[in-house]
Amino acid sequence: MTVQRLAVLGATGSIGQSTWKIVRQHPERFQILGASANQNMMELAALCCEFAVPVLVVPDASRAQQLLECLHQQRCTTLPEIWHDQQALERLAESSQVDTVIAAIVGAAGLPSTLAAARAGKRLLLANKESLVVGGKLVTEAAQASGALILPLDSEHNALFQCLPTARPLLPEHGVAKLWLTASGGPFRALSMEALKHVTPEQACAHPIWQMGRKISVDSASLMNKGLEVIEAFWLFGLPADQIDVVIHPQSIVHSMVEYRDGSFLAQLGSPDMCTPIAYGLAYPERIEAGVQRLNPLQLGQLSFEAPDHHRFPCLKMAFSALAAGPSAAVVLNAANEVAVECFLNGALNFTSIGPLINECLQQTPIHSLHSLDDVLELDRRTRFLAHTLAPRMTKP
Repeated sequence: MTVQRLAVLGATGSIGQSTWKIVRQHPERFQILGASANQNMMELAALCCEFAVPVLVVPDASRAQQLLECLHQQRCTTLPEIWHDQQALERLAESSQVDTVIAAIVGAAGLPSTLAAARAGKRLLLANKESLVVGGKLVTEAAQASGALILPLDSEHNALFQCLPTARPLLPEHGVAKLWLTASGGPFRALSMEALKHVTPEQACAHPIWQMGRKISVDSASLMNKGLEVIEAFWLFGLPADQIDVVIHPQSIVHSMVEYRDGSFLAQLGSPDMCTPIAYGLAYPERIEAGVQRLNPLQLGQLSFEAPDHHRFPCLKMAFSALAAGPSAAVVLNAANEVAVECFLNGALNFTSIGPLINECLQQTPIHSLHSLDDVLELDRRTRFLAHTLAPRMTKP
């Protein structure tokens, strides 16, 4: 058996943690050659010592020094190389020593390293949906040119990948009528508009089903996460927006569905645990033990489905509109959302002001062509500046 050599970008987040679990179960199959983290240096040091990771990437010299101290505290027998220059993530992602890149950095910050992995022809396990939201054309064209294999790790897109024909691209003769992305509805699915004005960051981050980071938890609560996933599905599977839909499924057992022209639906079901899609991506086309709780059909009870409420949760509708408007609108949507979520988590914005702030940024930013990574990053920067400027006008009363 050939050992698969991995780079885990975003090693201490929820996706990274689940990846380590799979590697622990299958040490004969996987070797970690590189890992990155933005904040949690002690945890990164502990993982490095456990798995003897030879290269670690951190944002700056200060974090590098902090990490070195943590490594000494952990009494690592062999110290790794610590990279912290501006291109360190890209260098790790495109390294000839790495076979597979797990792209799990949160937000648009993950785009340069994701693009580097795609250009280098890597097996790319993509959990960083924002890379496709803001740079879908760049990433998919780079993958096509290099032969990189993109395997989605989002549970919904992973489910669709499993239910779709293996032949790519999808053609009319494959008979796909629609992709159905399921959404749990988050913690506020049944709250009134008035009640939504007063929800706290702690409530937004207390997802009833999934254990996730704070940013994605807020996105799930606002349904923006599902909107970003609609745009991601467009780039992954190449179907037009009118063949992609969203349905609320509170139990999070059906992870997504493919509707075929003959009336058939194929769905992927499983316990709500990210270890399942990660194990699928790591071992594809094989299947390996993921260490998750097995689903018992006799204990499922009722599986319910309902339409999303676009009035109370306008972010989903804005995402569809941004997809229709073109790539630059998606960049604005994502950047404005990242700022809005940051302001909400810091207590500077009401939950119900997230959507209006994003919409105002979309209204004030002209649609234009994007030809390069620099174009994307510049529009992202300008949108963040605009969002930070507008946010105080929408601050909490």
